[in-house]
Amino acid sequence: MTRLWLVRHGPTHAKSMVGWSDLPADLSDTAAIARLRAYLPNAPVVSSDLSRATATADALSPQHRLPHNPALREIHFGAWELRKFSEVEAEDPDTIRAFWEQPGHIAPPGGESWNMVRARVDDAIDSYLTHDNLIVVAHFGAILTQVQRALGIGAYAAFSHKIDNLSVTDLCYDQGQWQVGRINHCP
Repeated sequence: MTRLWLVRHGPTHAKSMVGWSDLPADLSDTAAIARLRAYLPNAPVVSSDLSRATATADALSPQHRLPHNPALREIHFGAWELRKFSEVEAEDPDTIRAFWEQPGHIAPPGGESWNMVRARVDDAIDSYLTHDNLIVVAHFGAILTQVQRALGIGAYAAFSHKIDNLSVTDLCYDQGQWQVGRINHCP
């Protein structure tokens, strides 16, 4: 059995679509980091290779740190990267609305569709299912792909789940079956 502790990185405070841009995390809430550290098990830690995830993972003071994994990155927003929803909606309302309201095969220009993100993150997570416990520091979209997978729900239903910065979502995988513990737990 593998238990995954999916941690969303610290906040960036950006008010736009942030995917592959390497914005730093604000880790000044040391009390929240301490609560998170106390809540999590002593387990190996892996993170996305983006600095907001690597810095959050490092703040957990892990005893065993696995190499950063770029497959755990956020959705690649392509031409929409670092832009506000309202800006993109003014230019291309049909595509951006379909991307969020009918997630699946629709992708931003030069970016990834939800299905592409899900396949990428599924493959990455599958490579770690030999661990008993694993802490994965990642992003909103990456975590939601695994919530979708574990619950056996569609992408739109997965989007209904809130994933706060510095929250923990725990999932268990055992002999082909997923179990969902807490989603978006803020210790």
